[in-house]
Amino acid sequence: MKILLLGQGAREHAIVKALVRTGTAKADIIVAPGNAGISLDAHCEPDLNPNDPLEVTKFALENAIELAIIGPEAPLVAGVSDALRDQGIAVFGPSQKAAQLEGSKSFAKEVMSAAGVPTGMARQCDTLQQVEDAMDDFGAPYVIKADGLAAGKGVIVTSDRKAALEHAAKFIDMGILVEEFLEGEEVSLFFLSDGKTVMPLSPAQDFKRAFNNDEGPNTGGMGAYSPLPWLPEGFIEEVEETVAIPTIRELDRLGAPFIGLLYCGLILTKRGTRVIEFNARFGDPETQVVLRRLITPLEKLLYRASTGHLDSSPNAEFSKDVAITVVLASEGYPETSAPNRPISGLVEAEATGVEVCHAATATDAQNPDQLIATGGRVLSVVATGADFAGARAQAYEGLAQIKLEGSHFRTDIAAKVSN
Repeated sequence: MKILLLGQGAREHAIVKALVRTGTAKADIIVAPGNAGISLDAHCEPDLNPNDPLEVTKFALENAIELAIIGPEAPLVAGVSDALRDQGIAVFGPSQKAAQLEGSKSFAKEVMSAAGVPTGMARQCDTLQQVEDAMDDFGAPYVIKADGLAAGKGVIVTSDRKAALEHAAKFIDMGILVEEFLEGEEVSLFFLSDGKTVMPLSPAQDFKRAFNNDEGPNTGGMGAYSPLPWLPEGFIEEVEETVAIPTIRELDRLGAPFIGLLYCGLILTKRGTRVIEFNARFGDPETQVVLRRLITPLEKLLYRASTGHLDSSPNAEFSKDVAITVVLASEGYPETSAPNRPISGLVEAEATGVEVCHAATATDAQNPDQLIATGGRVLSVVATGADFAGARAQAYEGLAQIKLEGSHFRTDIAAKVSN
């Protein structure tokens, strides 16, 4: 099957690796735009704009694409999936209307309310005065969310009133949601959806803060692990019945059937499981650990979801091994951007047995044999093992081989489950 994957990050690299590992031929995968690391595993089209519906559709038709997989959220919100579907191409990714589940926090809250999905209280605000009033009503810690796409940086949770208001002011033009603070363990649970039915994947937990002990600013994610041995029995089934299925049914009722990956960001509170947020695509860095453990052919799962036949597939199977990923970030991330710098030791890292998923790497124009880091989250190092202690040791052994001036990573990923 000829596959087009849109995106250029570690999530997309992990999808490529999972496709190949579970049976897809490298020659059948095209990634646009991709990056230097992804180009080692699949053909990349760096000049194709993944957010342009007409450009993507023209390319897909000219190259006889049979399945399009949309990695990041921006092409979904831009309507790329709609344009592809209009031409009869199977697409793993929701329509522009259904993608509002991620693109608009207020829309997501409306859907959850109509579907009876358990979530926290929230208030939509269009002015800073409304934000202040809502903060007074909910109290600290303050949860302030941009009501739109903000590259994983639209949310702040803080007891610092000044910091909360500064964050709100930064995103006030797209609207703000002020929410009640929910306390508990967070869980990321992915569901494949064909618009009518859903299939759960393996749960994971990610680490949003930049530094150890969940300190520092919010990031796009600094690491993750899967599975979660501390989850109560029946958790996945409960979320499927109370969250995923009602949400999918409500979107279908609204004329926006959700075909693709429903990401449920959950929190286990003393009052039960609550939804923090939905995403309309694979999460990063959770994808790196979830798909690393996948045994079932990924191509078949995504194609059946894209063509309305998910109910004809048995649930996805996963290895009994555990997986951990640690993100290597450039100097100053997420608050400042470092200059492009050479990165080395990747071959030595993979020789330790880890999988390296590239997020922000490119080939040095002056020296084609040299890779450079182009800022932000540079790559994810993924390790597996019979237990978390072994997987952690392997992940950090791999990271020790990689050299990038000024880079940083957390050293406590999955530490609490490795004893």
